[in-house]
Formats: sequence, structure tokens, C-alpha cells
Amino acid sequence: MNNSKELYLTTLRDKNATPHQFRTAATQLAQLLAYDTVNHIKTKKIAIETPNAATTGSTFAQDIVLIPILRSGITMLPSFLFYFEQATVGVVGLKRDETTAQAQWYYCNLPPLTANQQIIILDPMLATGGTGVEVLKKLQQIGVRDSQVLYVSMIAAPEGLHHIKASFPAVTFINAAIDQKLNTKKFIIPGLGDFGDRYFGTL
Repeated sequence: MNNSKELYLTTLRDKNATPHQFRTAATQLAQLLAYDTVNHIKTKKIAIETPNAATTGSTFAQDIVLIPILRSGITMLPSFLFYFEQATVGVVGLKRDETTAQAQWYYCNLPPLTANQQIIILDPMLATGGTGVEVLKKLQQIGVRDSQVLYVSMIAAPEGLHHIKASFPAVTFINAAIDQKLNTKKFIIPGLGDFGDRYFGTL
């Protein structure tokens, strides 16, 4: 992990960070992850004209679709739209049942999806992987291959990564940190608590 990511993660983990400090660090970390994600996108050569001569440049080879998972994933969207300004956005909502730890759907609004798009899922905290599996199942049902998917998180638990990889081995994961484990309540350790509550101030 580079130093800048570690600095922002330290603020996010600190239980004494104010909501303003937490939001600022979350935005800064999302920007770094968005920058990292650019390096995973296929490009193609195009012909362009400079003011002085003809030359070649690069552009994205596929259309980009950003899919934030409500509610926390929406906090990463502005940073990713900065780098992928032409992207289409789909939004999905799942809430974890705190008794069973199972993900329950409550919202889904996806654009038309094809086999020739780059799908980027935004999910700050990848804990059990249950939510990710449900979203990927939904995408698979409409023809998206797991090899098309980049799954971007700030913090991931080993259990969650293993859970998703077991069913969708071709998904590429991008994260700032892989933490130690999940506790008995299925929270990431050391983690940072509930991301959404801390970001939105709903503790």
C-alpha cells in the first residue's frame, strides 16, 4: 500500500475522526482508487490531430458502466465520474440483515448492459461478500461475464474475497487494504466501523 492510501485509511479507521474528517479522507481515498482503476481498463489507439501534426493517442476500448451499491457505494461515485466522465451509471441497493448477515434487495436500476462493456462495482466495505455475490448473480442473469467486472473497495475482508472468487473467479478486485478477518458479528477487523453511518452521520 502506498503512503497516501495509508494516511487516508488511518483517518477513516480512527474512531475519533469527525464526520468532516471522515468524509474528506473517504473522498481522497476514492480518488486514488479511481486513478488505480484507470490502469485496469483496456485502451485502443486512435488517430488525432495536434495543432501541429497528425499523431496517435489512446481512448478507452469499452464503454464504462459504474455500479455503486447503496448506500455507501454512492459516496465513491463523484470520484469515479471525474475519471470516467462518459460512464453510464446503474444503482443497486441491498441491505444486510443484521441477524442472518444475508443481503436483501430493495432497489435495482441498471442501464442496458452488454458483453462489450467494462463494469465497475463500487462498494467501500467488502465484508462477507454476500452483497457482491448477489449483485454479480444479477449481472450474470442479464449476460454480463465476471471477466468484465472490476470490484472496487476501500477495505476488504479475506472471507468476502474468497466468497466472491468461489463463484466468480474472473472478477478483478481493486482495494486499498485487505484486513485481518471478520468478527462474530460479521464486521471487518480492524475495519473502521459502519462506513455509511460514519459518512452520513447517522450513528
